[in-house]
Amino acid sequence: MAITTRASAPGGGTPGAPAGPEGRPSAPPGRSTAWAEGVERVRAAATTEPGRLRIIGAVLAALVVLFGAVAVWGVAGRVTAAEDVVGRSQPLSADAASIYRSLADADTASSSGFLAGAQEPREVRQRYERDIANASRLLVNAAANTGAGGESRKEIALLGEQLPRYTGLIEQARATNRQGLPLGGAYLRYANEQMSTVLLPAAQRLYEAETGRLYTDYDEARSWPVAATGAGVLALGALVWAQRRNYRRTNRVFNHGLLAASAAVSVVLLWLTVGQSVARAGLGEARADGQESLKVLNDARIASLQARANENLTLIARGAVLAEDKKSDKYDVDYEKNMVQLDAGLARALRLADDASGREPVSKAVEGVAQWKQRHAAAREADMKGDYEQALPQVIGDARHKDSSGASFDTVDASLERAVAHEQKQFTLAARGGLGALGGLVTGSAVLAVAGAAAALLGIGRRLSEYR
Repeated sequence: MAITTRASAPGGGTPGAPAGPEGRPSAPPGRSTAWAEGVERVRAAATTEPGRLRIIGAVLAALVVLFGAVAVWGVAGRVTAAEDVVGRSQPLSADAASIYRSLADADTASSSGFLAGAQEPREVRQRYERDIANASRLLVNAAANTGAGGESRKEIALLGEQLPRYTGLIEQARATNRQGLPLGGAYLRYANEQMSTVLLPAAQRLYEAETGRLYTDYDEARSWPVAATGAGVLALGALVWAQRRNYRRTNRVFNHGLLAASAAVSVVLLWLTVGQSVARAGLGEARADGQESLKVLNDARIASLQARANENLTLIARGAVLAEDKKSDKYDVDYEKNMVQLDAGLARALRLADDASGREPVSKAVEGVAQWKQRHAAAREADMKGDYEQALPQVIGDARHKDSSGASFDTVDASLERAVAHEQKQFTLAARGGLGALGGLVTGSAVLAVAGAAAALLGIGRRLSEYR
C-alpha cells in the first residue's frame, strides 16, 4: 500500500490558508454586532421613500405616546397632591389647630371653675371635660394619619404623655379647693405653667408642622407640568412637520391619520393647560382666602383663650406671681399682651374677609373685645382696691352680674367660632373646585395619546400603501 504525505506549507502553515504577515495565517473577519446590523438596516431603509416613511411613522407614534405618558405621570402627581390638600393635610392642620384651641379652652375652663369655689358650675365642668376629650380624640386621629418618624409624631407623643399629668394636677387643684385649702391655687398655677410651657408649645409645633406639609402639598399641586407641556409641543410640532412634508411631496393638503393625531395631541395639550390653570386658580384662592384667614382667626381665638385664662389667674394668684419687673402681676401683664395680639388678629381678619358673611362675625368679635376690656377694667379696679368679693362676680358672673367679662369672652369666642366655620367652608369649596378641574385628565390623556399614536401610524400606512 502506498503511503502519501501532505506537504507542509512554508512556515508550518496549512496549505491553502491565507497567509498573514511573516507567513502566519490571518484571523477570520469578525462578525458585526446586532446593533451595528440594525443601524445599517435603518441606514439602508432611509435611502428609499417607503423606508423614510416607516421611520417617520415610528418616531411620530413614539413622540405621541411619550407625551401621553409624561402627561399622565405629571397630572397624576398633581391630582394626588390636590387630593391630599382637600382630604388629608388641610384637615390635619385644622385638627392641630383644634387641639391647641381645646387645650387652651380647657385651661380657661379649669380656672373659671376654680374661681367659682367649691360649688363648681356644672356647665363649666362639662366644658372642661369636653375640651379634654376632644383634644384626646384629635391626638389619636393625628397619630393614625401622620407618618412615622416625622416632627409631628414627636409632638403627638409628647402631648399624649403630658396631657394626663396636666389633668391630674387639675384634679388635685379641684379636690384641694373643695376642702377650702389655699394649696389648690398652687396646684392650679402649676397646671397652668405646664400648659403654657409644655402642652401649648407642643401643640403649636404640631400645628406648624402640619401646616408646613399642607403648603408643600399646595406647591406640588399648583406647580406647572413643564415636562408634559414640552413633550406635547414637541409631538405637535413633529406632526405638523410630517404633514407639511407630505404636502410638499404629494400636493395633498390633508392626511386624515396625521390630522387626527394632531387633533388628539392638541386636545390633550389644551385640556392640560386649561385644567391646570383652573386648578391653580382654585387652590390659590383656597390658600389666600381660606387657609390664610383660618390661620389668622385661629391665632386670634387662641389669644382670646389665653387672655381669659390669664384674667382668671390674676384673681386666683392675687399678686403672688410677679412679672419680670418684679412689681406688676404676671398674669395681668400677660392678659394685656394677649389682648394686643387679639386686636391685631381681628384687624387682619377683617381685611382678609372677602364677603359679608365672613366680616359679620369678625365685626361682632371686635365689639365683644371692646366690651370685654371695659368690664375687665372695672373688675381690675375693684380688685386693686382690695374688694375681691366685688371683682369676682364681675369676672365670672352670677345671678346679679350678667354683664361680666366672662360673658363678653363667650361672645368673642362664639363669634370667632362662626368665622372659622365660614372660612373652612370657603376653603373646602375653592380647593374642591381646583381638584375638580383635573378630573378625568389622567384617563383622558392616556386614551387620547394611544388614539393619536394609532392615527399617526394609520396615516403613514396610507402613504405606504401607495408604493405597493
